[in-house]
Amino acid sequence: MTKMFNDYALSENMLQIIHQLGFKKPTEIQHEVIPQSFSNRSIIGQSQTGSGKTHAYLIPLFEQIDTTDASVQKIVIAPTRELAIQIFDEVKKIIHLADDQVGWNARLVIGGTDKNRELQKMKNQPHLIVGTPGRILDFMKEQAIKTASVNTVVLDEADLTIDLGLINEVDQILYRLKEDVQTMIFSATIPKGLQPLLKRYLNNPLHIEIDHGSFGPEKLEHRLVPLRHRNRADLLIKASELINPYIALVFVNKKEDADELANELISKGFEVGLIHGGLKPRERKRMLQELKSLRFQYIVATDLAARGIDIPGISHVFNAQLPQEMDSYIHRVGRTARAGLEGTAVSFYEEKDLPLIEKLEERGLSFTNMDIKQGEWVEVKEWNERKKRERKESELDAQAWQQVRRKKKVKPGYKKKMKSEQERIKQQMKRDQFRKKRK
Repeated sequence: MTKMFNDYALSENMLQIIHQLGFKKPTEIQHEVIPQSFSNRSIIGQSQTGSGKTHAYLIPLFEQIDTTDASVQKIVIAPTRELAIQIFDEVKKIIHLADDQVGWNARLVIGGTDKNRELQKMKNQPHLIVGTPGRILDFMKEQAIKTASVNTVVLDEADLTIDLGLINEVDQILYRLKEDVQTMIFSATIPKGLQPLLKRYLNNPLHIEIDHGSFGPEKLEHRLVPLRHRNRADLLIKASELINPYIALVFVNKKEDADELANELISKGFEVGLIHGGLKPRERKRMLQELKSLRFQYIVATDLAARGIDIPGISHVFNAQLPQEMDSYIHRVGRTARAGLEGTAVSFYEEKDLPLIEKLEERGLSFTNMDIKQGEWVEVKEWNERKKRERKESELDAQAWQQVRRKKKVKPGYKKKMKSEQERIKQQMKRDQFRKKRK
């Protein structure tokens, strides 16, 4: 039975807001989190980026604000300024659509702003704070955020928080809150580095894991293309001419590689966006504004720089360089095929990438093996075709050896005769297999 938002214990005001936001029915993560969040139990929500988890926690957060209490009640922690801004944009939409008499108020608390001015504004305590770990912790130390009244804290993109080395700041924030605070942690993956925090601050949490298949949406095609010593930019252009992506997010592993690939594409006349950790704050802010305006058809990025940034309309993900870790692959390809749309992830691979590909296939991922020949996509042999053939040969050897009649008395040339007999039987078995296939 399909669940609808009015099946939950939501106010008429919130249902009206949800309707005006254009939400028809809850996503899987929303269906699991929204009703459970009213129990005051801590939650670990594991779901891919783009699954609707932001509103999975924002809707119940707003529903549980006591507007008669002019103090901070809810805190949302995001690992980057860009992600905090994106979340706060959704917060502002909800407040804007609410009835005038509701009286919700919220504040964005991030670095890169005038700290003294922000401290002055905090004299009027908001009900909800969205911010980055460093600035939230600073404000707590300055007593600008009164922690005694906080009853719910959310950590979004927890795995990115680990990757950016911000978990100690989050630890200190949680340490300053009441023991019975409801803690909700959302992440695409649960890395080992997060486990100590979970054990320390979450008492018997509810673990909600949304299975999108291990590797994202069903409508996502994973395509493997051998690099074969070709130039990555040239191969990318050839693939793009056949695909014509609406927006292609192109991943490499290092910022130097990102600069090089972006410059090559620009030199060939393409409009290219660039996101990596080496950009200055002003450059990064300008680039993000241009990405939101859909100026670029191609965006070259590194893993950490692209995480937590909502780029609308991505139809294709290109791994110009495959990552070393499976989690990174999952994060990358999860940027396309959102909201039920189709998407394609195209990965250029070399010999050194084969261990990762093998691990992904062992986890259940199915690749389509393709190449571009004479301006067309063509199916090619699987990357492990030789290994399969070698394994098949060894199996035939074993089966043939079992059928060789070995004599008890050994004469000169015995081993050579046995080997010849084994080879004859193996060839016969091959012919038999071929005949069966033709029938």
